[in-house]
Amino acid sequence: MTIERIIIQTRGPGLYEFTDEAQDLLSAHGSGEGVMTVFVRHTSCSLLIQENADPSVRQDLQAFFRRLVPPSSDPTMDYIRHRDEGPDDMPAHIKAALLPVSLSIPHQGGRLLLGTWQGLYLFEHRDHPHRREILLHF
Repeated sequence: MTIERIIIQTRGPGLYEFTDEAQDLLSAHGSGEGVMTVFVRHTSCSLLIQENADPSVRQDLQAFFRRLVPPSSDPTMDYIRHRDEGPDDMPAHIKAALLPVSLSIPHQGGRLLLGTWQGLYLFEHRDHPHRREILLHF
């Protein structure tokens, strides 16, 4: 069993694909079969397996979650208490509570068994750049 790290430097909200990096790390560790666990070590971002062919899918997901959980400065969010780190912080925690922070992906012969249009993404929920650490266990 091996644990590897991927660091993603975000530039604000959005989906950051890391499929190739995960595949490269898996390929470097052999061609067996099993399950790769992916885990993000933060409370204000998430992980997704999502379509990686059409960028409008990512744009629509971002728009949906902005509408679902607006910043705490929005009048509809006046019930929010946790505001110490800015109006994007508590909404980021809510989004991370709704979306996964770990994924399990089967692999065989040194290849991730993702579908044709599937990619691995970090979904950044904060407005400012962050350094995000993703652990891969296989």
